Amino acid sequence: MGHLIMSSKEAPRPGLLKAVMKGKLTNQEVARALKLSVRQVRRLRRRYEQAGLRGLVHRLRGRPSNRRLAAPVRRRVIALMTTTYVGLNDRHLTEKLREREGLTVSCSSVRRIRLALGRPAKHRRRPARYFRRREREARPGHRVLLDASEYHWLGEQGPRFAALAAQDDATGAIVALTFRPHEDLHGYAVALRQMFLTCGLPLELYGDRFGAFVRNDDHWSLDEQLAGRQRPTQLGQAFEELAITYIPAGTPQAKGRIERLWGTLHDRLTAELRLAGITTVDAALAFVPSFLDDFRQRFAVPPRDPRHAWRPAPRHFDRALACRYQRTVARDSTLSIPGRVVQLPPRAASPGARVELRELLDGRLLVLRHGRIIAQEPAPAGPFVLTPREARRRRRLATLGIDLQGTPRRRDLDAPHTTTPQPRRPKTKPRPGRPAPDHPWRRPYDPLSSPLTR
Repeated sequence: MGHLIMSSKEAPRPGLLKAVMKGKLTNQEVARALKLSVRQVRRLRRRYEQAGLRGLVHRLRGRPSNRRLAAPVRRRVIALMTTTYVGLNDRHLTEKLREREGLTVSCSSVRRIRLALGRPAKHRRRPARYFRRREREARPGHRVLLDASEYHWLGEQGPRFAALAAQDDATGAIVALTFRPHEDLHGYAVALRQMFLTCGLPLELYGDRFGAFVRNDDHWSLDEQLAGRQRPTQLGQAFEELAITYIPAGTPQAKGRIERLWGTLHDRLTAELRLAGITTVDAALAFVPSFLDDFRQRFAVPPRDPRHAWRPAPRHFDRALACRYQRTVARDSTLSIPGRVVQLPPRAASPGARVELRELLDGRLLVLRHGRIIAQEPAPAGPFVLTPREARRRRRLATLGIDLQGTPRRRDLDAPHTTTPQPRRPKTKPRPGRPAPDHPWRRPYDPLSSPLTR
């Protein structure tokens, strides 16, 4: 029996159908999980009982499409594309083939043929210049916009650092604002905590495709392939636990409302900080609450629906704003992440048991098993920054100055320029060959200088 390839939609079906056959689940429950009708679930069950896993694979897989071009037509299109109509774009070529050659070929087919030949496009696709205006949400707390901006917030002579903000879409009010050296997970966690304490939980979060929010890699582990979805980021797991939907924007123009906000803050906030005589980041953080109250009174607009959609934050929402790791209890009843070790109390968990280790925003460590805290570790001394403990490969790339996408990191312009010494090439052994001219074997033999005659 050969290999059987199943799509991400088909992979969960065998396990769920086995549960139905054993009486652990009903057809209605499986239909909701697979997003199918009950009739489709019954049909899949019959096919699974008759043909096994092959009965769950789409029957048209591996068969040629009925809409594919015939071989003579394809050869003629290739000949015309490379000779008579060379240099034409896909749409223009499609028109010429239909009008002058009598070949009814779609533009997508022409594009596929061009890509198969390895020929580049005539022009690069340009983004649209005009976008449809997106109306504000009707109720406050329905959608909150997230973004960050690096700027000289303390003046041109001051340092450059990032401001992370959260803006309510219905009113335009800033519900959270904090400062960080760079845009990172810790800054967004602090901003979200501010919003949860002052306003509550929103229904949706709208931001960009920053790595702390969404996965931007194509790597799928074995567990992810079996589950049919990539494991979310640390913040993504927090959003799922708090029942908050995160919507990544496709373009910066899609979140133009908060992008426009940065233009206002670049002028107004920097001027207010300068007028207040603030020269440090800590003083700026203390000034932010009063500035937000004044900004809300001046620029916030009344919502279309006065009924808000904010939800009360759970009692222990700090446990959600954490980095979580799946760990196995060691023989000495310890758990570890890079740089930190947690000692479990006696009989808390047996060696080999799987537990969840959470590192909170303040640095505390919590060990959970079946949703219950079995151990905790206090926060380390000094300031703490919440950072995901990456894999060994990612840490090694970071030490080499390469980010997770494999591109060299930008050099810090404020740091002094240093020249990295180039490693010397190892000396290679000379290849065997004829002796050099000054080699003893090349010298004429002198019996008086021979050691045997001395």
